[in-house]
Amino acid sequence: QVQLVESGGGLVKPGDSLRLSCAASGFTFRVRRMFWYRQSPGKERELVGSIFGSGGTDYVDFAKGRFSISRDNDRNMVYLQLNSLKPEDTAVYYCNTIIGTQYWGQGTQVTVTS
Repeated sequence: QVQLVESGGGLVKPGDSLRLSCAASGFTFRVRRMFWYRQSPGKERELVGSIFGSGGTDYVDFAKGRFSISRDNDRNMVYLQLNSLKPEDTAVYYCNTIIGTQYWGQGTQVTVTS
């Protein structure tokens, strides 16, 4: 079955960086577009960006220039590099894919505070 497991979150200070990981299994990873979302307290879940199987990426406006998505198709891993973190980046970050239906991981908490 499809499984997505995020890791790498933590408590950091403004300006710090983190790299989030998502381990995928149960499907042909290399052909699937993978997404990263986040959900801040009291807000709806929002898209951060995505990466195609070929490695092409796209990002929403707030992520451009600070966040970067990459993947390793040999290891079935997708990554989200978070740079220059701000308190408003505090959220649970989720990876996602769509195979007929949406699949989500359990999320990893990122807290940015001084």
